[in-house]
Parts: sequence; structure tokens; C-alpha cells
Amino acid sequence: MSELYSMRPIAHIRSDFSTKFGVPRQSGLVDSLEATVVFEPEFRNPDALRGLEGFSHIWLVWVFSASVRRTWSPTVRPPRLGGNTRMGVFATRSPFRPNPIGLSSVRLAGIASTPDLGTVLRVQGADLMDGTPILDIKPYLPYGDCHPEASGGFAAAPAGAVLAVDIPPALLAQIPENRREALMGVLAQDPRPHYQKDSDRVYGFGFAGLEVRFTVTDGLLTVREILPEER
Repeated sequence: MSELYSMRPIAHIRSDFSTKFGVPRQSGLVDSLEATVVFEPEFRNPDALRGLEGFSHIWLVWVFSASVRRTWSPTVRPPRLGGNTRMGVFATRSPFRPNPIGLSSVRLAGIASTPDLGTVLRVQGADLMDGTPILDIKPYLPYGDCHPEASGGFAAAPAGAVLAVDIPPALLAQIPENRREALMGVLAQDPRPHYQKDSDRVYGFGFAGLEVRFTVTDGLLTVREILPEER
């Protein structure tokens, strides 16, 4: 018997990424990235967050809203394997799933009360584009959620910073000071699709209301332009 379940977002995230391009491929890779969880009006009761301040990390359960498809495939091409090798969808964290649900562990940087949005959560290390709907929030429990002895299959080790990054001072000055470290971390992760390694191509993505354009040659990412983002 097939059962269907109806779910509604309890919140949406506000992040510096206007599109999927540039978003880190896993949560926690760039801890300096900050985002805000803004609850829908009916869920802005501060009592719903009572006790959450005692946790350092939380789980976000969310929807791959930019990757919803009517059909699904039993195999996908993980970027971690260069985008050329197929693996079972349930052995990956690909957004192209039977149910487009994402799961991210993020640092809870603070809980703030605002006059227009009610109580919001400040989080660090999120891998979500701006506007992503959040279905649920759960506390991270170190004794149950952390398994140091676990094996990680073909993604056993974090990708880490793979590129050196050069941003000319005049361009870096265009980035808000509180966003510079995060941008450097994002660029060092190599935001390009794994199947695109063209040293002559200029890539670009939206970040903090700006479009960051760059090239990559011999392991060095060089920012070429920073322009106001068109929306």
C-alpha cells in the first residue's frame, strides 16, 4: 500500500547564495559561513525553541527545492567521484532523490529575537541556498549522532581546501568584511562542477548580493571581477 504524506515548511533559510552554484557540497566544510533560519509566522512561538540554547549544533531537515523532479533514477553521478562514476542514489547525498530531502548538521551560533521576524536562529556552516524551505529542526546529540569509528565509503575523508585563492586587494575591498573569510573558504573548495576544468573559462556565482567571477589555472583560483548581482 502506497502512503503519501503532506509536509509544510516551518521556516526558510536566508543565506548568501542566490543559486546552487557555489554552495559547499556538504555542511560544515566552511564553518565561517553564516545564515539565518527564519520561521514561518505560525511557528514563531518562542516556546517552540525553549531549551535549544543548550545545544551547540542542530540538524536541519530541508527540501532540495531547486532540484525537484517528477521521476527518479536508482543511480546518480556523485561529484566526489568526478561526475563520471555512477553509484546507488541511497549511497550518496545527491539532491536527485525519490523524495528531495536534505539533512545538514550546522553550528547554532545564536538565538535572536527580532521585531519583524520573531525569534530567528543564527547558524554557521550551512550548505543551503537562500530561500531553501526547512521542514524540521532537531538538536544534535553527540552521544547518539557522532560515531568516530564509522566508515565513510567512497567519501571517507573530507574534500578539504583544494585550491589556492588570489583576490586582488581592490576586489577584496568590495566584499563586506564579515563575509571575506567565508568567501575565501567557499572558493578554496573549488565551486566548479567536477566535470568542468577549463582554465580559459570565467566562472561566476552569486554571493552576498554580488557576482564573483573567477578563473582557475594550475591549482590557483583568481578572482577577476566582482559585480552587483542581477536578480
